[in-house]
Amino acid sequence: MSVTFENVFPILTVRDLRASVAHYRKVLGFALDWEKTGVIASVSRGSCHVLLAEGDQGHAGTWVWIGVSDVEKLHAEYVKKGAKIRHEPTNYAWAREMQVADPDGNVLRFGSEGKDGQPLGEWLDMRGVRWEPTPDGGWKRVRRSSSSTRRRVPPAKGKRWGG
Repeated sequence: MSVTFENVFPILTVRDLRASVAHYRKVLGFALDWEKTGVIASVSRGSCHVLLAEGDQGHAGTWVWIGVSDVEKLHAEYVKKGAKIRHEPTNYAWAREMQVADPDGNVLRFGSEGKDGQPLGEWLDMRGVRWEPTPDGGWKRVRRSSSSTRRRVPPAKGKRWGG
């Protein structure tokens, strides 16, 4: 007899459990299942469960992929609620997905079925670098055009440009 897997509960580290639980409830539409104040809480939406641990069990900036029935509707909901949309819904070979950042920099990748007849879109990596799909199924970094102007911020007082 083989071992069957039942479910997965990602554990995301957070700085302030109370603030994170409030964000997941009010902005992302999750329900609070249970909480050990200042330590850990379980939030859920549908059959998706996420554990939030204050200052423990992971590193800020964790990424989690969550399947949903309609990423476009979820995007509209999150825009109205002021969620931090890191990357708009985009077609990929595996799904149509968007990236949403929580207050601690964890990234929730929500995805649903891709849209037929729509081209594949750019990918935004963890550093904010954009990548575009290549005809052979790979990815190449999007280069800024030489005509684009990038605003340079002056150096801090007492510092020189370029050093």
